Amino acid sequence: MEESPAAESLPPAPGAEENVALDFVNSAIALPGGHFIDLLGTPEDTNRWLTQHGLAPDDAGVQEMCATQLRSLREHLRSLFAAHVAGLPALPAALSAVNGALSRAPTAALLYWDEKTGPYRAAPCPTNEILDRALATLAANAADLLTGPDADRLTGCGSAPCNRYLLRRGRRHWCSTRCGDRARAARAYARRTQPRAD
Repeated sequence: MEESPAAESLPPAPGAEENVALDFVNSAIALPGGHFIDLLGTPEDTNRWLTQHGLAPDDAGVQEMCATQLRSLREHLRSLFAAHVAGLPALPAALSAVNGALSRAPTAALLYWDEKTGPYRAAPCPTNEILDRALATLAANAADLLTGPDADRLTGCGSAPCNRYLLRRGRRHWCSTRCGDRARAARAYARRTQPRAD
């Protein structure tokens, strides 16, 4: 399945290039006119997204069960981001899902020995653990974002119907120029159509 041209032309939200979890929650995109793009909509789309983010090889062969688990984690992370932005308590199910994902993959890098270069450490990732490693990586990055120095900058895009999250820089509350232009145009239209008080 090809990515929609609208998705291809939409740049990453501010902060998404440094925080894979931010890009992950933004992989479900609401567009004007009731359109919706899910970059994890099929196993092939999911494999492509994971590969583009260094979380799986091209030939990982993601199945629907794996894609479903990733979409589920994404919704739990979106719930946590929304709660954080709104200053509300997190849903226990979302916290449980993220903590479950965090514990799915070992974090210790094991010691290996290369015949030519000698000892080195690396975290093993056999094919059957690709999903666990991806889930743990995404959950860890989200947990770091929510508890780190950028947590106060996390916000939702201020241009309806956009549902993406971003790290606010200055006064900017939009995930893209397109959303900023749409918000400004809506405000200008509202001012023009507002009845004047005489």
